[in-house]
Amino acid sequence: MSGLTHIGATGEAHMVDVGDKYETHRAAVAEGQVRMDAATLDAILAGNAKKGDVLGTARLAGIMAAKKTSDLIPLCHPLLLTKITVEIEPDAALPGLRVVAEVRLKGQTGVEMEALTAVSVACLTIYDMAKALDKAMTISDVRLVEKSGGKSGDFRRGKQNP
Repeated sequence: MSGLTHIGATGEAHMVDVGDKYETHRAAVAEGQVRMDAATLDAILAGNAKKGDVLGTARLAGIMAAKKTSDLIPLCHPLLLTKITVEIEPDAALPGLRVVAEVRLKGQTGVEMEALTAVSVACLTIYDMAKALDKAMTISDVRLVEKSGGKSGDFRRGKQNP
């Protein structure tokens, strides 16, 4: 367990002290998708979901979730995020919705978990708001696309990191 920063010598979990780290500009982008019947996608895009504006509500839920990540994920630091965007685009080929979140800050620790949390909660909100139309929807492929800043350097999902 010596390579894990949040695990002590005897296996106990602890929050890493980032107090001595330099502040750098950090960013992360995550993505995910919600697959559904084509009729469900059409209903969402037409604004015909019983619970209201699925895309707007999911976007706001994702933004709120990014800000609450440290309340949801043990050992995550509370952060002063400077930018959160959540984009939701229809994809007829799925069929379904693709969700992309970008999170930024200038700080001492990264924002990968905030971006992943934003995408996850946006996808869950889409499911919740449209489940009356389609209980068989599938949330999938939630993953980090890229990150920049910090000691570990930059990461970009590509051929070597599918």
